[in-house]
Amino acid sequence: MPNINEIANYAKENADKLGIKKFDIYGSTVDDTSVQVDKGEPKQVKASNRSGVTVRVWNEDNTMGVTSTTDVDPKGLELALKTAYEASFFGVKENVPDFSPEATIPIPDKPENKIPQVPVAELIEKLLVAEKELLTAHPAIKGVPYNSLAQRDIDRFYLNSDGALRKESHSLASIYLYSKTEEEGKKPRSAGAFRIDHSLDKLDINGCIKETADKTISHLNYEKITSGKYRIVFSPEAFLSLLGAFSNLFNAQSILDKQSLSTPEDIGKQIASPLLSVYDDALHPANIGAESFDGEGTPTRQTSLIENGILKSFLHSAGTAKRLNAQPTGNASIGAKVSVSPNFYHVFTTATPEEQFSLETAENVILIDDVRALHAGVKSLQGSFSLPFDGWLVNKGVKTSIESATIAGDFLELLKSIIYIEKEVELTPAGICPRIWVNELAITGE
Repeated sequence: MPNINEIANYAKENADKLGIKKFDIYGSTVDDTSVQVDKGEPKQVKASNRSGVTVRVWNEDNTMGVTSTTDVDPKGLELALKTAYEASFFGVKENVPDFSPEATIPIPDKPENKIPQVPVAELIEKLLVAEKELLTAHPAIKGVPYNSLAQRDIDRFYLNSDGALRKESHSLASIYLYSKTEEEGKKPRSAGAFRIDHSLDKLDINGCIKETADKTISHLNYEKITSGKYRIVFSPEAFLSLLGAFSNLFNAQSILDKQSLSTPEDIGKQIASPLLSVYDDALHPANIGAESFDGEGTPTRQTSLIENGILKSFLHSAGTAKRLNAQPTGNASIGAKVSVSPNFYHVFTTATPEEQFSLETAENVILIDDVRALHAGVKSLQGSFSLPFDGWLVNKGVKTSIESATIAGDFLELLKSIIYIEKEVELTPAGICPRIWVNELAITGE
C-alpha cells in the first residue's frame, strides 16, 4: 500500500487539475496466505494480495458519482476521479450521500501492530500436526475434510477533501478444523471449531483441536428425537447466527427501505426479555480485527442496541443518521449505495434472573451447537426460521447427540422467551456471547 499521505496529495492535485471541489476515497489492501491439508499432504496453498480504492466525487449540483479501482498510482487516481465526476451527473437526486459529520473527529492512534508473516512451510507443518492429532483422537475420526490455517495483513485508509485522513493496519491469524467420523452401520458425524488471534504464535491451535475432537466424539452415540416443544439452550455461535440472520432489526438502512422487522417508532419498546442486552461494539477488547473507523471515516464505537430487553438504537451510516435524526454509529461501508452492517456483537445480561438454570440439573433440554442452512431456512422479513441443527439432548448433565432434527420459531418471540443467560462468554467470529436459555421452541425429529 503506497504511503497514505502521498495518495492524499496526488488526489488533491488531480482534483484541483480537474476542477473537482468535493471528493472522498476509501481504500484497503489485504495480504492473505492460507493453507489446507488432506491426509498428511498439503492440499492447497493460497496467497493473495487484494487492494482496491473507492472514489466518490460530488459535482456543482451536489449529485455524486462513484468508481472503484485497484490502481492507486497518480494516473489511476486521476482516471478514477475523472470517471466518478462524469458519473456524478447521473447520480441520485434524493438522499444524496454526504461526508460523515464525524470523518474529521480525531481518534486515538492505534499502534501499527503488524506482525511479520511466517513462511508457508511453517503453516503447512502446523496444520499437518493438527490434522494428525485429530485423526488419532478417536478411531472413528476418519478425516478432517475442512481445515484451514491462515494469516492476513490488513491496511485501510479514508480521506476526503475536507481534510479527513485516517489509516490503520493490523495482522490476524486463524485456524478452522472440521472433522468427520465413519463407523460401521452408523451415519457419519461431524463437528468443527475456530480460533483467531493477532499472530500465529498466539493462536490457540491446541484448544481448537481439542474442541473439534470433543464435539465430534460427543456426536458418535446418537439417538432419534421425538418431535415436540423443548426447552432450548443456544450455544453462543448458534445464537449469534440467528441474531445475524435477523440483523435487519437494528439496521437503519433496512428500516428506511422498509425491509426490516422494526420501524423508526420502535425505539424504546420492549422487544426482548429484560435479561437480554446486546451491543454492537467494534472496539471490544476481544475483537481481534477491530476497526477504528468505517468506510465513511466515522469512528467506530460501542452502540447499545438492546438494553435489558428494550430496543435502544439502530446501526447508522452518515446518510441514515441524517434521515432519522440520529448520530452515525460507524457501521457504513462505502459504495454506490452505502450499506450498513454490524461490526462485533456483545451479548450479555445485567439483570438478575428469577431462577438459575444449569445443564447439570436440567432435564430434557436441547443444547444447540450450531444451526445450518441459514440462507434457505430464514424468512428475515417475516421473522420466522426453520433450520436443521447439530446438538444434544441433555438430561442432568448427560449429553446424547441428536441424530437429525430441525428447530423452528419466530425470532421476536424467541427474544421474549429468554429465561436465562449464562455468565461465561465465548468468542465467535461474529462477536462475544454466553449460552442463552429459551423457554420452549418447536423441534421436529426424524
